[in-house]
Amino acid sequence: MLAYSLKKLLQLVITTIGVVTLVFFAMRLIPGDAASAMAGDTLSGAALEHLRDQMGLNEPLLVQFWDFVRGLLVFDLGRTMTTNLPVSELLKNAAPITLLISLATIVFAIAIAIPLGTMAAFMAHKGQKTLDNLITGLAMIIDLMPSFWTALVFLLIFSLTLGWFPASGTISWDDPYSVMLRLALPILVLSLGQVAILARMTRTAVLEVLSEDYVRTARAMGWSELRVLFRHALKNAALPIVTVVGLSFGNLLNGTVIVEAIFTVPGVGTVLINGINSRDYQLVQVLMIFYALLFVFINFATDILYRALDPRVKF
Repeated sequence: MLAYSLKKLLQLVITTIGVVTLVFFAMRLIPGDAASAMAGDTLSGAALEHLRDQMGLNEPLLVQFWDFVRGLLVFDLGRTMTTNLPVSELLKNAAPITLLISLATIVFAIAIAIPLGTMAAFMAHKGQKTLDNLITGLAMIIDLMPSFWTALVFLLIFSLTLGWFPASGTISWDDPYSVMLRLALPILVLSLGQVAILARMTRTAVLEVLSEDYVRTARAMGWSELRVLFRHALKNAALPIVTVVGLSFGNLLNGTVIVEAIFTVPGVGTVLINGINSRDYQLVQVLMIFYALLFVFINFATDILYRALDPRVKF
């Protein structure tokens, strides 16, 4: 396990270096430069050249890259070009909100989807198709609904019509109840899509192992169906489910950008959209790396969990 983890950690370091390098140089492949994009038609000549000096764009490319990497290592992410605020402070305030939404969504989705998918597989295995078809069909319908449409419908019904949840407002960590109310709808909207995906994947994975010899042996030993189903079948079907959970968490980061914008949640997605709209080159660059590295770390955790669940997994 230790050797496997060290190899995966080395792979993580190499991937991280690749991600930072790719994002840095990809931003500089955009036609024109960041100063021209930010200035638009408002600056030219000496003023534009002064802006380039401020942004460090007149330095050699390798010098710019080294300065950027050195800043990342000490968490000195520079300042926004529009408000002159430290990017690290914006990220420190916004990242906990986005991570809380993502983690709560995944936990909520797992708690609902895995039992549903497991029971659907059990019903299908027993030839009782009604409940299986109902769960599968409902999951497919939910999966077809785009998150932005679901968010707008929920906002209209639960916030504007019924008034159960606030549609906007600040988030104060001193009042956990207000935080829960403020983030309930975004979490619910994002959870629907994750429940649909996980339930279908769980059903498929569990259904494949219900006919295996060890499941029949467990039944022959007189164990209850629930024990056989959740302790043996679900455990041995866990690897593909873990894969989907890891990928879903990564894809969930994309969904948070849209949902945060609709519900005006001050998370990383909202900061990213504001940075794009204001052409804030430094801010957008850092947030792109944040999302990319978060996805990389999630894949690393998924790989480690593979080995914990099944020691036969090789590097």
